[in-house]
Amino acid sequence: MMAGPLRRRRFAVRFAAVAALAATLWQPAAHAGRQAEEYLAPSVVAGLAAAVADQPVPADYARRPEASAWIGEMSRRLASRIPKEIDRVDFLATVHYEATRAALDPELVLAVIHHESAFRKYAISSAEARGYMQVMPFWTRLIGTPDQNLFHLRTNLRYGCTILRHYLSLEGGDVYRALGRYNGSLGRPEYPTAVMTAALRYRMAPGQPDFTIATVGAR
Repeated sequence: MMAGPLRRRRFAVRFAAVAALAATLWQPAAHAGRQAEEYLAPSVVAGLAAAVADQPVPADYARRPEASAWIGEMSRRLASRIPKEIDRVDFLATVHYEATRAALDPELVLAVIHHESAFRKYAISSAEARGYMQVMPFWTRLIGTPDQNLFHLRTNLRYGCTILRHYLSLEGGDVYRALGRYNGSLGRPEYPTAVMTAALRYRMAPGQPDFTIATVGAR
């Protein structure tokens, strides 16, 4: 007569043990666009505001020697993501221009876009981050103007590149930690690892130096 209750008690104990073990092993997935809104010194605000000030991509940029080969190769690779060539070229010229302007690797910026929005212009995260680089709306209040449209290609990339450069400066050039800040998951490996893995597919050639070797110091 005691067998049933005893089995149930043993099952409950085992279930509790398994649940406790699972709780110690499970970690919530990192979510895009959870940059933390932090206090910025007035001098930092002024610098970032100047960085996001509108400066259009030059009309001939895609034909310039420093950009044309990269844009042509990335256009080939992204044909399935952005079907219209004119849209691809415009997108890639903007990526290259804004990345270069912020002293970032264009491949790294493409990798952030790849992982954050999967190249969807109107992507919105659960945290309300917006656009290609999943920029949080509070940034327009902090360093821009509230009427700026974060779904606009150039605006989104200008903000995203400026923010990532800001975090790189805070972290002394450590890409791993800067990416953690960008995602709002500083100290966790999932997001930086995913972005840096994606960056490998956007290198121009197998022999191209891997930026992660020289600049990333995971801590």
